[in-house]
Amino acid sequence: MTHEIDREGIRALVYTFYDKVRQDPELAPIFIGALGDDWDAHLERMVRFWSTVMMGTREFDGNVFGTHMQLSGVAPDHFRRWLTMFEDTARELFADADAEDFLAPARRIAASLQYGYFGKVEVQ
Repeated sequence: MTHEIDREGIRALVYTFYDKVRQDPELAPIFIGALGDDWDAHLERMVRFWSTVMMGTREFDGNVFGTHMQLSGVAPDHFRRWLTMFEDTARELFADADAEDFLAPARRIAASLQYGYFGKVEVQ
């Protein structure tokens, strides 16, 4: 099913992607360590985040960089895995051009966080 870049499409992307993250042996421990059982709040926060990024809704109010810098146990491979899974999910749910519209900011975010953690960017 091809989604549009609207609230419903963003919700589908966020929920589908994080369902995969929860099952992933590399990423699940990082997220579970940070979120515990509080996935619902995180998912809704991510819907607000991506709505702000993709539609300019200005619903998200937070410090993405600062929040992520507090996480421990993050390795460069986690960024590669996260980005690959996000790309696969965006391409699964959206037409190519719309998927690319999601992937450009996702790559920038991953690069910024990698630089914050490791002082260099290993994936883009």
